[in-house]
Amino acid sequence: MRKLFWLGIIGLILFEIANVYFIMPMPGSQESNSISLAYFLYEWRWVFRIVFGLLLIIGLLKSSWKRKWVPFIPIALVLVVVYMTNFVMAADHMFYQPQKYLLADAAHNKIDSARLVLGVVQNNEAKAYPIQLIGYHHQVQDTIGGKPMLITYCTVCRTGRVYEPLVNGKQEKFRLVGMDHFNAMLEDITTKSWWRQASGEAITGKLKGQKLPEILSTQTTLSEWLKLYPSSFIMQPDPSFVSSYDTTFKYESGKSKSKLTGTDSLSWKNKSWVVGITVDNISKAYDWNRLKEERIIRDKIGFKTILIVLASDNKSFFAYELPSADNIVSVMGDTVMVNNYRYRLNGKGFDSPVTLKQINASQEFWHSWKTFHPETLKY
Repeated sequence: MRKLFWLGIIGLILFEIANVYFIMPMPGSQESNSISLAYFLYEWRWVFRIVFGLLLIIGLLKSSWKRKWVPFIPIALVLVVVYMTNFVMAADHMFYQPQKYLLADAAHNKIDSARLVLGVVQNNEAKAYPIQLIGYHHQVQDTIGGKPMLITYCTVCRTGRVYEPLVNGKQEKFRLVGMDHFNAMLEDITTKSWWRQASGEAITGKLKGQKLPEILSTQTTLSEWLKLYPSSFIMQPDPSFVSSYDTTFKYESGKSKSKLTGTDSLSWKNKSWVVGITVDNISKAYDWNRLKEERIIRDKIGFKTILIVLASDNKSFFAYELPSADNIVSVMGDTVMVNNYRYRLNGKGFDSPVTLKQINASQEFWHSWKTFHPETLKY
């Protein structure tokens, strides 16, 4: 009977460790294609716990122990492992959602204007979400211009995405559940499916294969965003998490020394920055160092001509779809010139009735872009 006891003890410890190992950044866990196994363990977690728990109890009660206190040492170890894996190491216990969701206009804003933000405009309402804040929370739900929005950011992939949280036509809520290939995963509350932050796709569970509608978002400095949208609201720090937010500029500037969030200053290394664009299901990556040198890149993706422009702050960037490959383009400071017409960085014309069509472009680590866009082209 003691064998049943020890089988229960070892089984519980190994299961709880495995249950968190495959969905957290541990040695070797993020390089393997183990999401199906991870979801299987998660979906059947209570079956495993009950079976091993019964083996432990039966073995404990049916065995004779010379020293009655001996079995309580491994039981205490099990309880420690259960607590650590389910409360200390669980993603949604490491990174919490805001308790107070605060917004401010430019006059009452407390965020440094040099900080990077994800900016979104819907139905003439503009909002900015500092990466300093959403990098910790990973996801924030809001409403912009009457539309529900899911604003997401993963610091390990350097990916910012905004989605409509609509699943089968209904608004859904999500929680942070872990990561796959270093990218944050969200779990919907209704079906418990797991969704990849970088693509908005359900990668396992009942809704596998479905995608959340992506919304146009722009990564800029707050100062640049407010030049374009002076009436924008800005997300403010939640007082409950002030100590958790990044108070330095190391991550945003690429000076972090962390193995997970640090940057390689060379081009086309795993931790190098690229700007990724997908047009008509064709993906292409642009080296950030080259964009800093050239400041403006015109290219063709499929049959469409695209334009990427870096602002004078060397941080804010914008991408557009041009109406013709024959357009003469240039940039002067923060003014985009197309066929001698002048445009603001958000595509609005100074002296043209036409607006440049802005398209989604994301700055992220090369390892992230090539992992989730395996057929990507390189500029």
